[in-house]
Amino acid sequence: MKKILAFAGSNSSTSINHQLVQYAASKMVGHQVKVVRLTDFPLPLFSEDLEREKGYPIELSLLKNEIAAVDALLISVNEHNGTVSAFFKNTMDWLSRLEYKFLIDKKVLLMSTSNGKRGALSALEYTKGVLPRYGGTVIESFAFPSFSENFSVEKKEITNEVLQLGFIDVLQNFAHEIDV
Repeated sequence: MKKILAFAGSNSSTSINHQLVQYAASKMVGHQVKVVRLTDFPLPLFSEDLEREKGYPIELSLLKNEIAAVDALLISVNEHNGTVSAFFKNTMDWLSRLEYKFLIDKKVLLMSTSNGKRGALSALEYTKGVLPRYGGTVIESFAFPSFSENFSVEKKEITNEVLQLGFIDVLQNFAHEIDV
């Protein structure tokens, strides 16, 4: 059994990416999955001046320790104007200042969703290119399109059969890769 940390890159209390990552976590049978919200680790806007004057926020060390304690990550990134949210980028910036390779030896299932037809694909592709810089290995990725049309919030399930099959396939491939 592997330990997995799951979170969304969004700071919205009604985040559809958080709902997607919760759904993915519920399907990772046989593994110990902990779902957190990055908002539970509040970080100021990164600044070299702030870093020099005040050092690293305690919340940053707490988040880094959460990441260090697991074998793998489930991350779902949201998209603002064609890229990742400033909130998620800020979190990654802080983590990389504390320890540049904060994802060393971590396997990642990277997801994204939006209510658009591309499912936040631009944010997903950006993040897929960035995480290896920090030592992470993106094993699988999945852009989930038109969230409100294809996911039942009430039932907490994917309603589009083709997307459901594709998503489960990605989860199974990821589970197999982290077990190796």
